[in-house]
Amino acid sequence: MLVIPAIDIMNGQCVRLVKGDFEQRTVYSDDPATIALDFARAGATRLHVVDLDAARGEPDNRIVVERVIEAGLTVQVAGGVRTAAQVEAWIGAGAGAVVMGTSAVRDPGLLAECATRYPGHLMAALDVRDGQPAVSGWTETEPLDISVLIPRWNVLPLAGLILTCTERDGTLSGPDVATLARVLSMTHLPVQYGGGISSLNDIRKVREAGAAGVILGRSLYEGKLSLEQALAL
Repeated sequence: MLVIPAIDIMNGQCVRLVKGDFEQRTVYSDDPATIALDFARAGATRLHVVDLDAARGEPDNRIVVERVIEAGLTVQVAGGVRTAAQVEAWIGAGAGAVVMGTSAVRDPGLLAECATRYPGHLMAALDVRDGQPAVSGWTETEPLDISVLIPRWNVLPLAGLILTCTERDGTLSGPDVATLARVLSMTHLPVQYGGGISSLNDIRKVREAGAAGVILGRSLYEGKLSLEQALAL
């Protein structure tokens, strides 16, 4: 199972939110690229990078994200990717994978077009709140059950799915193993899990459930977890 540190970027800074609430923001660094280098030195091979401003439809942090990509790790870029031109631009900039969230839910034709054009380079983000997909930077939910959504994605040449349980994200309250198990039962695609991870035991639970990767955020930034220990596990 991959252990994937997360770098969330807002106003050019590395931040973490609680449950996706932009008002509950903690700034951890003014230089996300330096954080990426620190993760690389600790042994990480892949990063999950989210442009929070772009996710809300505000001016993006493209230059900052490009600097993170230059750190040399495989970067999966997320946040506000809503056109084929954006997908092409990120792949051209060296992103290892491009993550579509709102578009994957609301514009299945676009996701299918991009996945077919770049097989193995597109990922679909399944951000779940109250059993429904959360979209537009988690500010809205879509009245669509995941049991309808996931089968649409299963037929595409995606690199995988990213499941984030938004009620747990940034809370350090433990993973939502039940939702993870439900999603895993619906798809053959690799699934990465994020939300609530606070300990090595939480990582074990996600691994034992069958996830292909676990995304770590606040637990790393606040020293609840050592990245080296998580990678060794």
